[in-house]
Amino acid sequence: MSNQTKEKIIIATQQIMLETASINVRLTDIADRVGITHGALYRHFPDKQSIMVAVAKRWFEQAILQNIHVASTVINPLNFLHDWLWQFANAKKAAYRDSPQMFELNTLYVENDPAILREVLLSSMKMIDDLMNFHDATYLRAEIILAAFSEFTLPSFRKSWYSPDYTVRFERLWQLISMGLTNL
Repeated sequence: MSNQTKEKIIIATQQIMLETASINVRLTDIADRVGITHGALYRHFPDKQSIMVAVAKRWFEQAILQNIHVASTVINPLNFLHDWLWQFANAKKAAYRDSPQMFELNTLYVENDPAILREVLLSSMKMIDDLMNFHDATYLRAEIILAAFSEFTLPSFRKSWYSPDYTVRFERLWQLISMGLTNL
């Protein structure tokens, strides 16, 4: 029941965020929506920030990561990484286009705190680390790769995602990054 209640709390929080168009969700409103007491929330999450991070991670998984499908026929790790980064960038663009309100709400919450942004991106960093066989416990190289492509993934650059030279800029950046990766 605990995991089900956790999921209900996350869903209720996301629904309230969408209904109110705000990230300022009250714990009592979440508890009321789920049908539990305010105090019972703390059995599932240590604090409000943990709930908000769980909402951001869930949305990121569903709206971004689940929409990345690199062909299993790609053998070369560099080619796979290229395709993964391209799809990641385009999944972010699609999430912005398809769900602008949730995109904006998550952006408001996640981009205000680099530690939360890193936590949300951690699964992506793990994927890159595994793919490239970095075996980096801190995922520093994977984080640097994602940071290099921030123009194509961070919401503050979203207006440039529709520029006519979007693909050209991505490929030029990829050329620079891939040269560095081949020298590891």
